Amino acid sequence: MANILKINSVMPQQRLIKVAAMAIKRGGTVIFPTETVYGLGANAYNSEAVLKVFKAKGRPADNPLIVHTADLHQLYDVAVDVPQVIKSKLHIVWPGPLTFVLKKKESIHYEVTGGLDTVAVRMPAHPIALSLIKASGVPIAAPSANRATRPSPTKAEHIIKEMKDRVDVIIDGGKTFLGVESTIIDATHKPFTLLRPGLYIRGT
Repeated sequence: MANILKINSVMPQQRLIKVAAMAIKRGGTVIFPTETVYGLGANAYNSEAVLKVFKAKGRPADNPLIVHTADLHQLYDVAVDVPQVIKSKLHIVWPGPLTFVLKKKESIHYEVTGGLDTVAVRMPAHPIALSLIKASGVPIAAPSANRATRPSPTKAEHIIKEMKDRVDVIIDGGKTFLGVESTIIDATHKPFTLLRPGLYIRGT
């Protein structure tokens, strides 16, 4: 049975964030809000933990996950050959609902990338998500927290009933800010390719 933590979405209670972060550190799974939708996450460096995400979600293991970071240092820990044009824009577009597909670093295992040599990475614009990643000390690999084929959740109440027996912690941070999944851009070749249109409002 999941430990359900009600956390303030603007000023997260750090004592509760630490509880969720400990689950990540121990190889567990945590459902948490981002500015887009709720995510189901695990330590991006822990293959066994990542496989728990696929099992909980009922998602095929060849379907890549998005790696969520809390700062630019973590980006360079998981990706290589980041194009200069992206480097020059990151201070504008992150944190925000924009995901880049980049060449992966060896630190990211193929369980995260669906067997690909690329990694999808973004920095979420949500105080709870950023606090959780920072407190965990590792990037968090996370798809949306819904069961496969079901709508992406924007409130914890959408997922508690069906996921409470499948994960270790569920953070109830209220309604997500945007409710639309992130835009995904493949930046591994030129011209860059839009893989998934989403709500991106800060501009480039």
